Amino acid sequence: MGSGMRTVVVREYGGPQVLEAARAPVPEPGPGEVLVKIAYAGVNPADWRIRSGRVRRFGTPPFPIGLDLAGTVEAAGPEVTRFRPGDRVYGVTIPPRGSYAQYAAVPETQLAAAPRHAGLREAAALPVTGLTAWQALERAGTVGEGSRVLVHAAAGGVGHLAVQLAKARGAYVIGTAREANHAFVRGLGADEVLDYTATDFAAELAADDRRVDAVIDPISSDYGLRSLQVLRAGGVLVDVRGTGPDRTALRARAGALGLGLVELSFTPSGEDLATLATMVDRDLLRVSLARTYPLELAAEAHASSESGRTRGKIVLSIDTDPAPDLEADIDADPVP
Repeated sequence: MGSGMRTVVVREYGGPQVLEAARAPVPEPGPGEVLVKIAYAGVNPADWRIRSGRVRRFGTPPFPIGLDLAGTVEAAGPEVTRFRPGDRVYGVTIPPRGSYAQYAAVPETQLAAAPRHAGLREAAALPVTGLTAWQALERAGTVGEGSRVLVHAAAGGVGHLAVQLAKARGAYVIGTAREANHAFVRGLGADEVLDYTATDFAAELAADDRRVDAVIDPISSDYGLRSLQVLRAGGVLVDVRGTGPDRTALRARAGALGLGLVELSFTPSGEDLATLATMVDRDLLRVSLARTYPLELAAEAHASSESGRTRGKIVLSIDTDPAPDLEADIDADPVP
């Protein structure tokens, strides 16, 4: 495979400028792993939290970065049973094995066959946000036919998928989004959309006949405490920010009210990814793409993601070096 592979590493903790193009040896797949030739890598808020040093679970820089990937199996290591060379796959790799690279050795348990009715670019945008949205609804345990669900940042990466997944379960879905994104969110299936810049969602939904069974919250901050006000008895708030926010007050308040609180960090799961791929193929789920950048412009992709003004997902193109696709740059909602 030549003189190694192109990759992007975090040189040191800091802003987007610390992302640095580099070359590295092509990894060898170990037992239970496959070598994936990556076509596209998704860009997630988790990526720039790792890059900035807000999340420090992956060692000391320099190290590779990136979670989402989609591509083709190049080789299979010992004990692999589910995939063979040539298979189109998508999934998650965990630093210090990054997806901002031409190749990654990935446990087969963290991969699934890519959706048949979507390209690899769309597939690469789905794993982290799709798993987060899916597992949030699973953990809520209250989302089904006739239930009421509030999804914050409904035009964002996790939110726009959670809206669709909740609708597929038969729920009545309320989303929060800027007015400019109301048509987009309604097009995903939302029954109501509240403009968070003009309406206090807590006041709007506090009446007994307006309360909800579950809240999916990718924002945290004061949204959590305010969201508790709109839950019915036995309702559940799912905070999907993972590590970082201090939830001491939120835990105490949820306990005092007898409400459920789930602090969710997504779990890489080939089984869940296979379910999401099936939903894509059945036209029950579609991922919205914001921009596509070449690998070498990963810093620009991070700056765009970190601005909080992207609707859907940003992806990096690994195999080719196209100019940035700027046509989808719109005024979206802040996505933490």
